[in-house]
Amino acid sequence: MAQEIKKEIKTELMTLNLGPQHPSTHGVLRLVLTLDGEKIVKAEPHLGYLHRGVEKLCENLQLSRIIPLFDRLDYVANINNELSLVMAVEKLMDIRVPERAEYIRVIMAEFNRILSHLIWLGAFIQDIGLLGTVFLYGFREREKIQRMMEAVTGARMHYHYFRYGGVAQDLTEEFPEEALKYLDNFDSVLGEFEEMIEDNEIFLVRTKGIGALSAEDAINFGVSGPMLRASGVKIDLRKLEPYSVYPHFDFDVPVEENGDCFNRYKVRMVEMRQSARIIRQALQSLPGGLVRTPVPRRIKPPEGEVYMRTEHAKGEFGVYLVSDGSHRLYRLKIRSPSFVNLMVAPKILEGMLIPDLIATLGSIDIVMGCIDR
Repeated sequence: MAQEIKKEIKTELMTLNLGPQHPSTHGVLRLVLTLDGEKIVKAEPHLGYLHRGVEKLCENLQLSRIIPLFDRLDYVANINNELSLVMAVEKLMDIRVPERAEYIRVIMAEFNRILSHLIWLGAFIQDIGLLGTVFLYGFREREKIQRMMEAVTGARMHYHYFRYGGVAQDLTEEFPEEALKYLDNFDSVLGEFEEMIEDNEIFLVRTKGIGALSAEDAINFGVSGPMLRASGVKIDLRKLEPYSVYPHFDFDVPVEENGDCFNRYKVRMVEMRQSARIIRQALQSLPGGLVRTPVPRRIKPPEGEVYMRTEHAKGEFGVYLVSDGSHRLYRLKIRSPSFVNLMVAPKILEGMLIPDLIATLGSIDIVMGCIDR
């Protein structure tokens, strides 16, 4: 009888580069994955492929010329980028903004939040291989909002609309009526999306229990925005540290518990409804008056430092300014929510399968222009 020969099977870990050019990395991101078969042992993000030196550029330009650079950070939520910058300068210089301008800022910022979430939703659904229809419908709705914002700002994407002391120009006469008409149908549009998405069993399997982030880990990593609230931490700067005229409006802060891909999806869907609720209140109570406080063309802030943070579509967007009393800033530092949220990815991805990585990374919602500054 032949003697059985038992061979010990040995496996070796494999290194896989995901990106920097890959449709599921949401920008020029490179993930170096250490794999045991299809299981992720380690994930290491590599950044810097899109670095443009925005902070240093801002330190070498007059203050009036740096607002367009902020449009090019998170380019799908750029009105919110502008808001943090102008409020930081206004805080440093003690500039009072007219009430009408504050209302307009809130309206545009909340429309911009919806734009950001819509493009996230379409891309996320496509990442996990489902329903290209949602992607197309999402862009259909984005186009309607973009046309209204273009009529006011003159631009479709890089708006350069906010100014120190207010906004560049008033709303058009048609804007309030058009915006309210759009909002009347917006809830049913989101309901249509939810019906297509949540009735899909594949979507539920690919998102529920996948990429879970505990509240403790979210806090320890400095995660903010929808990712943090999906993990059960009810923090929204519009409520925690109210700014502009947000205290005038009634809205809810959505919170989920499990911190998985499905919860991050749910939080953003509810957030869009709450943004629409804020916009409606702002339009219905929009005051008259000036839209801009006169400020010198060559702004010369006093010597000092200031930090201003706002609730961006992706989390806490902060701007730290240091002035030496000249026409240019001594130091400008940006706190990017995309950067901080991405840093928790190695913790989340460890131990999961490659297909789940695609869903998890998509649920984080990053823009590399805001990470590589």
